Amino acid sequence: MAIVAPAVIVPLGYYATRSIFSRYSISAPEPRKDFSALYGNLFLAQNKKVFPLPHPASLLYNSTFKPKTLEKYRKLRVLSRECKWFPACSMKWFYHKGQLDRYWIERYCKGDWERCVRYQMEEQGRFHPDSMLPDGTLDDTLQ
Repeated sequence: MAIVAPAVIVPLGYYATRSIFSRYSISAPEPRKDFSALYGNLFLAQNKKVFPLPHPASLLYNSTFKPKTLEKYRKLRVLSRECKWFPACSMKWFYHKGQLDRYWIERYCKGDWERCVRYQMEEQGRFHPDSMLPDGTLDDTLQ
């Protein structure tokens, strides 16, 4: 991985996810059955983005997983580009001023921006204060 330096590490299935989580010290549930809750979520650790997905072979055993599995795989496209609002977003400005932790930029603006509350409000044409963080909380220290 050091040679390839992927933008996002995408482990497929239980064993790959467990291995990557262990390598990057990401906490994971002990029971195997609880791993399914991790799939399709973005994790940040040691300046790496980790996006675990169910192994595609799981569809051979249970075809009812297909719609949710495809949705999780579709999210890879979202992770491959930054939010369209990022160039004009106050989060970018606060980050460059040193007022905002890199986590917010990597997790939302250059990561899973579809889950960003600011993005959703922009898409709906709704007002939000500049001090609103991507998770919807307000940080009054941002000016």
